[in-house]
Amino acid sequence: MTLVELLSVLPDSSFPSSANDLEIAGISADSGSVGPGEIFVAVEGAHADGWEHAGEAAARGAAAVISDRPAPDGLTVPWIRVTSPRRALARLSARLAGDPAEKLVLVGVTGTNGKTTTAMLLESILARRYGRSGFVGTIAYRTGRRELPAGQTTPEAPVLQQLLSEMVDSGVRAAAMEVSSHALALDRIEGCRFDATVFTNLTRDHLDFHGDLESYFDAKKRLFEFRKPGAAAVVNVDDPAGRRLAREVVAPVLTWSVEGAAGADVHASEVRCDLSGTSLAILHAGGRFTISSALVGRFNADNLLGAAAAGLALGFSETEIADGCSALVRVPGRLERVDAGQPYPILVDYAHTEDALRRLLEAVRGLTDKKIVLVFGCGGDRDRGKRAPMGRIAGSLSDIAIATSDNPRSEDPEAILAEVEKGLALSGATKYLKVTDRREAIRTAIDLANPGTVVVIAGKGHERFQVIGSRAIPFDDREVAAEYASRR
Repeated sequence: MTLVELLSVLPDSSFPSSANDLEIAGISADSGSVGPGEIFVAVEGAHADGWEHAGEAAARGAAAVISDRPAPDGLTVPWIRVTSPRRALARLSARLAGDPAEKLVLVGVTGTNGKTTTAMLLESILARRYGRSGFVGTIAYRTGRRELPAGQTTPEAPVLQQLLSEMVDSGVRAAAMEVSSHALALDRIEGCRFDATVFTNLTRDHLDFHGDLESYFDAKKRLFEFRKPGAAAVVNVDDPAGRRLAREVVAPVLTWSVEGAAGADVHASEVRCDLSGTSLAILHAGGRFTISSALVGRFNADNLLGAAAAGLALGFSETEIADGCSALVRVPGRLERVDAGQPYPILVDYAHTEDALRRLLEAVRGLTDKKIVLVFGCGGDRDRGKRAPMGRIAGSLSDIAIATSDNPRSEDPEAILAEVEKGLALSGATKYLKVTDRREAIRTAIDLANPGTVVVIAGKGHERFQVIGSRAIPFDDREVAAEYASRR
C-alpha cells in the first residue's frame, strides 16, 4: 500500500508530495524494532519520547516518520505531521491489517471488575453460533490459529490489529475483547467498531494513571463511541456509574440488573450460588430462560447476566446463550480452586481493588461457613489511595488476614505494607499478620489452615510472574499454594 493510500484515513495529516508513491510495509511505535519500509510513529510515552528516537528509526530504514511536532534538524526521512500520533498509529494499523474489525462480529467489554469472565462467557456464546471465536483479554489472546500470553489487557494497536487480522485469516467470524481504560485513553482501539459494547461496573482503580474517578469514567465511556450503526450499549444499572452511562450514551441501550433495578430491560431471578456453581433465571422482553454455570461466587451472577444481555442484544437465541454460559467451566485465576489433596479449600483470585476484594470475600462467605484465612497485597507504582481501604476490607471480612507483597515494582514492599496496615488497624481486626515475602505468606496461610478453614489468596490470580524492581520473577500463586499444601 502506498503512503498516500494509507494516509487517506488521516485527513488531518500533512506530508511532502514527493513521498506519495512510497510503498509501506508496516508500522511501529518502537524505534528499536522498526524495519525497512515501515512507518515509525513517534509517540510520547510515560518513560520515553519517540520524537527523540526518530533518527534511530530513520537509520533502521523507516520509510517515514509521523509526529505532532516538527522534524529534528538534519533528518531527511519524509516527515508527516498529525494532530494525534496515537490515533494515527491505531487507524493506520487497522488499515494496513485490512480493517479486520469490520469483518468480525466484535463485542467489547469494559468496567473495573468482571471484564475477563464476562468476555470469556461471550467468547463461549459466540462459539455456539460461529463454531469458533476469538478472544483478546487479560489472561490470553486467542486467534483460532494459536493462543498467546497476554502482555496487556488490550494490546497496542499494531498488535491488536494483527491479532484481529489473524482471526479473519483463520476463518474466525466473531470475537470478544476486554477493553481497558488505558487502551481507551491511549486510543488503542481507534480503527475498531463493535457489534455490542458491555459495561460491568466502575470502582476505584488506576487513579495513578487517570488522576480521578471522573476521568476514569470518561475513559470507560469512550468505548461506546466505537459502535457500529445500530449496535447496542449493554449496561449494568445496578452500578451507579452504569445508571449514569445509560443516560448519557447514544441509543440503543439495553440495561440489565441482578438486583431488580426498576426499568431494567433484562432481569435476574431465582439466583442460586453454592460450591457446585451458579444458576439464575433470565427475564427479558422475549420471555424467560435459565442459565446454569459451574462458575462459583455471587459476583458471577452479574457476569452471567451481563453476558446473557449482550447475547440477547446480538440476536442470539436463549438456547445459544444458556449453552454458551454452561460450557465455560473455569476462568483462570478467578475464584480458582487449588487441589493438592488437602482437606480444606484453597481459592486463588485476581481481586486487586477494594471493591473486588469485598466482592470476593462476600462471595466466599456466601459459599461456606468456614473461617477465612486471607493472603492479599497491593501493587507498587500504582494507585496508593486504595491500599488502606483494601486493608480495611481484608480485616473486616476475613478471620485471619495476611498482608504481603503483590507486585512491588520499584517501591519498597515494607512501605506498601505500612499503608495497608493502616486500613487493617481501622478495621478493628486483631488477628492479622504482615509477611513481606509472598511465598512465605502463602506458606503461613497453609500452616494455619485446617478442615474448618478456607484459604483465599488474592491479588495476582492467573499471573505467572512477580515484578520486583525491574525483574519479572516466575511466581504463580496456584503453584506455590499447591506445593505447600501437598507437603503438609
